[in-house]
Amino acid sequence: MKIRPSATQTAAGIGWRLLFGFADSGTADFSSVRAAQIAAVNRFTLLRLTGELTAALLLVLLLAHSAPIVTLGLWFGVAALVSVATVFNRLKMRDAAAENATPGDLHRETLQSIALGLVWAVPPVLFSGIGGIEQQISLWTIYFALMVGTTLLLSPLPLGAISFLLLVGGSNALAMWKAGMPMASSVGASFTLMLVGACLANGRAFISHRTTTRALVEKDEVVSLLLREFEDGDADWLWQIDASKSLTHVSPRLAYALGEEAMALEGRPFLQMLAGDSWETGNFSAPLRIFAEKLKKREAFSNLPMPVTIKGETRWWEMSASPRYDDRGAFLGFRGVGSDITAERQSADKINRMARFDTLTGLPNRLQITEALGKAMAHADQWRTRCAFMMIDLDRFKAVNDTLGHPVGDRLLGRVSERLRALMSENEMCGRLGGDEFAVVVRDASDSARLERLARRIIEELSRPYEVDSHTLYIGASVGTAVGPRDGRSVEMLIRSADLALYRSKDAGGSTYHAYEPQLHVHAEERRVLEIALRKALERGEMFLNYQPVVSADSGTIESFEALLRWTNPDLGNVSPARFVPVAEEARLIAPIGEWVLRTACAEAMNWPASVRIAVNVSADQLGDPSFVSTVVSALAQSGLPAHRLELEVTESVFMREGTCAVQVLQQLIELGIRLSLDDFGTGYSSLGYLSRTKFSTIKIDRSFVQGASRNVQENLAIIRAVVALADSLGMATTAEGVETEEEYAMIRKLGCRKVQGYLFGRPMSTQDARALFNDPAKVVAA
Repeated sequence: MKIRPSATQTAAGIGWRLLFGFADSGTADFSSVRAAQIAAVNRFTLLRLTGELTAALLLVLLLAHSAPIVTLGLWFGVAALVSVATVFNRLKMRDAAAENATPGDLHRETLQSIALGLVWAVPPVLFSGIGGIEQQISLWTIYFALMVGTTLLLSPLPLGAISFLLLVGGSNALAMWKAGMPMASSVGASFTLMLVGACLANGRAFISHRTTTRALVEKDEVVSLLLREFEDGDADWLWQIDASKSLTHVSPRLAYALGEEAMALEGRPFLQMLAGDSWETGNFSAPLRIFAEKLKKREAFSNLPMPVTIKGETRWWEMSASPRYDDRGAFLGFRGVGSDITAERQSADKINRMARFDTLTGLPNRLQITEALGKAMAHADQWRTRCAFMMIDLDRFKAVNDTLGHPVGDRLLGRVSERLRALMSENEMCGRLGGDEFAVVVRDASDSARLERLARRIIEELSRPYEVDSHTLYIGASVGTAVGPRDGRSVEMLIRSADLALYRSKDAGGSTYHAYEPQLHVHAEERRVLEIALRKALERGEMFLNYQPVVSADSGTIESFEALLRWTNPDLGNVSPARFVPVAEEARLIAPIGEWVLRTACAEAMNWPASVRIAVNVSADQLGDPSFVSTVVSALAQSGLPAHRLELEVTESVFMREGTCAVQVLQQLIELGIRLSLDDFGTGYSSLGYLSRTKFSTIKIDRSFVQGASRNVQENLAIIRAVVALADSLGMATTAEGVETEEEYAMIRKLGCRKVQGYLFGRPMSTQDARALFNDPAKVVAA
């Protein structure tokens, strides 16, 4: 239960709007304070009526011989009527506002006070100057007494009291001024303001007192409720021991918690009961020793968790207590509360285990691995030895998830963890970092040969086939190691070094092991700088396109241009596509860059003859995005380029990715009338299956085969003949790349290639140079 805000009002926090009843505290509790204000005023209703009628009668008797008797009698009748009506109304509303009152009830009281004030403000103005000085002084005395009485009796309603005082006091001050007594008028006005200030102070004090009283009442209610809840609950109990640490006044719930009868527990040593079998051996738990020490030193303690043995079962209790003394200061023992927190403790242990162990494999997780590495590094630094950290990444694991599903993949990870755990000795600890990444902390890595043997055993063991759900699965493992503190003075740096070594192992094709080398960090930093610059290259206008012509092998006329991306950075200079394209793919930047290339190339092709096409290279990441078709359509519409003049070049890597929509995207592009070209055929996957599923218009023969054939390498000649024959049978054209001499050109024509691309017919050139080639359409200018 919470104390409501209304019960915490203080005198300093009571604003004038709340004081005058124009604002509400926003809670129902303040209505009781308003009811108390009205009740305080109503308590003196009859006294006020008597005083007002007495004052009115005295005023009539005082002015009876000086003022017009009819006017005076009429005023007396109005005054008596208003006073009686006010009393009647208050008595009628007394029961309705006894417990709760609204701001409207306060305003009703204020209006009644204003009505009385208006009635009593009339005589000083109406009868000013009548009679002698003695009558005037008597009149003012009656009014001042009336104002003081109002201040005393009506101040719990500050706005009503102040309204009455200002009306009556202002009327008297005005009468004195008109009578030619400015000094008396000033004194009367000052006296009125003093009474107004007293009303404000008394009203604020009254409200503050009532809110404070309400707060105390609510606190008493809270304490009473908590005590009742404690007594009625079944989780906590009271306990009490005397100066000799023996139980006294055993409650039924404590007896139930100890598994004994209450009468049987009286006088028995409390510590002995809590210690159980360990009492004889003295092998106490650390928390129980702390508990015994607190009792011995007579110190208060709170929320002390400790294991206790009850009937041979270990439970967890939480104890709080304070020492007790009599009036003469003699120690009487301890009194406290206890609760059984066994369930909470077990839950906390489970949560702690979940926070430190991987739920899938049961291996230590990243948190525990990091802690273990920190301890190993501290030990190595203290004793001038070495520790090591291994990062392990499974090869071809994604293919298992994609083809057989994640449940099979999860069970495979469980088998991997079993094999990995079996390889560990007391010197190593393995864990799972997440996904298909594992790690090993080697506490003592002084023997580098032993460390390498462990890495190769891990690769060998994890590469053996697995039998999972009637499937025989083959995966591999790549390992990267770093030795501390040589390869990193901190945990973060050592993990980073091992990660760089693992990255090199993956680059080498996987299923291999590499140790960290300083050069790896240099390469990683270069890549980081390159990625940062690459992210801003487009918006800074650092990228541009070159165009290399593709000509007909028979006529030598230009059939198309291939758009080639170039990047010139102010700090890095001209960056080769071989460097920045892989970085763009890994950093997920290839999609926006590829879209820019596509739109720019389509727009430039509109400056060429209608018979010349533009060829644009497309990455596997772009084709894996279903929205790529919309991007192509948008680029064509924006530039006005017909679909048949656009040729998209893809590599065989597109078909090596499982679970992508690349094939469907390619089919949609073909249906739009866009031509497809298969680039670098024969250097990668080289499966004929996708050639039958996807209708390519052109197969590009890699320059390595062309150069080999020019040196009369029979294998390369046979490959080119086979590719040309295959393309002809499928209705596809062939383009030979890398033709640089007349001899190579003649050989390519003889082998049957229909199109040629190479330095012989033009190097990659700027936009202006490409346009200049069309000044003489009959020929092509060689580079």
